[in-house]
Amino acid sequence: MSKEKNSWLLPEGIDEFLPPQAERLERLRRSLLDLYSSWGYEYVIPPMVEYLESLLVGTGTEVELETFKLIDQKSGRLLGIHADMTPQVARIDAHRLNREGPTRLCYLDAVLHTRQDGFSRGRCPLQVGAELYGHAGIESDAEIIHLMVETLRQAGLDEIHIDLGHVGIFRALARRADLTNSQEALLFDALQRKAKPEIEELLVDVCDDADARTMLLALVDLNGGAEVLAEARNVLQAAGDEVLQAIDTLQQIADYATQRMGDISLYFDLAELRGYRYQTGVVFAAFVPGHGQEVARGGRYDDIGSVFGRSRPATGFSSDLKTLMMLSDAVLSRPSAIVAYPCDNSEQRAALQRFIEALREEGERVIEFLPGQSADMSDSGCDRKIIKINGQWQVVDLE
Repeated sequence: MSKEKNSWLLPEGIDEFLPPQAERLERLRRSLLDLYSSWGYEYVIPPMVEYLESLLVGTGTEVELETFKLIDQKSGRLLGIHADMTPQVARIDAHRLNREGPTRLCYLDAVLHTRQDGFSRGRCPLQVGAELYGHAGIESDAEIIHLMVETLRQAGLDEIHIDLGHVGIFRALARRADLTNSQEALLFDALQRKAKPEIEELLVDVCDDADARTMLLALVDLNGGAEVLAEARNVLQAAGDEVLQAIDTLQQIADYATQRMGDISLYFDLAELRGYRYQTGVVFAAFVPGHGQEVARGGRYDDIGSVFGRSRPATGFSSDLKTLMMLSDAVLSRPSAIVAYPCDNSEQRAALQRFIEALREEGERVIEFLPGQSADMSDSGCDRKIIKINGQWQVVDLE
């Protein structure tokens, strides 16, 4: 195929939205920002490009692999196009705002990934999220989980299921097993796949502590409803205070979230380690029927601001606006419009233009008919027209 014939093609994983999907996307964007504002979350817009080391703070190798890199022609330093805005928002809180009390921030912008994975099947998601800095209690975690659920409901999703886990449990057990970084990475990968025979074989090779092996292997099966936490306390009794406190934290957050949201579906999975290199405490994800991947995720990441000179407690969530829109059953009614046909003389044109401007100020959608175009205005959604009756401009139904 010649260059001229395929010049309209987009790169793999890069999408665009046409009417009316683009209109649906924009309406959802506005409604979510209004929702966050009503909860006290302030809107920030991080830059698309930053020095690479700032973008990758606390994110591990996964985000680095997802980040497009380029050389700054001004400084010669390595830049990155943001693949995740959370580190940027943490920098804004720690360095730019520098507030003492709790700070609530939200964001919504395009990010770019080198690979197609995560929430979106594309490489250019519209990342939407909220972060709460400066509070370490369960109340802030429960607030963020609640806001994540309200985000999905605002998008028209229901039957929401929340998965809860805690990365501190695995971290404490890995330290007890005295695993090296590479051994811990292998175990982490096997746990995510719940490959029990592989985990068992690996632990026999690398860990001499029989109790640690038993407890690490038990994580695979510690998933389900509220009864899982009671089982975990029993199975992991010998793990020490750090693990038992993490289990208690999960219970307290679940209780508090239920009080806030009522009959919310909660599921516990102690082998679920989303964002393991990123998060420091509770982790959570939201699922809806018919979609195999999570539609939103988040957790606590208290240490991320330290590299910017100010380590503050932090919890937050993010999602992909495109995914939310595509999964939503909400029907977007096409906005009606008024067609204005041209006038023959300048005096009438001026009066008509004033009438059109008044209609637009009232919120009406007015489309001016252009000479030479087709008389069929149905493609533009017009159902009314402007005509002159007894010397006055009026709006009547389009015949």
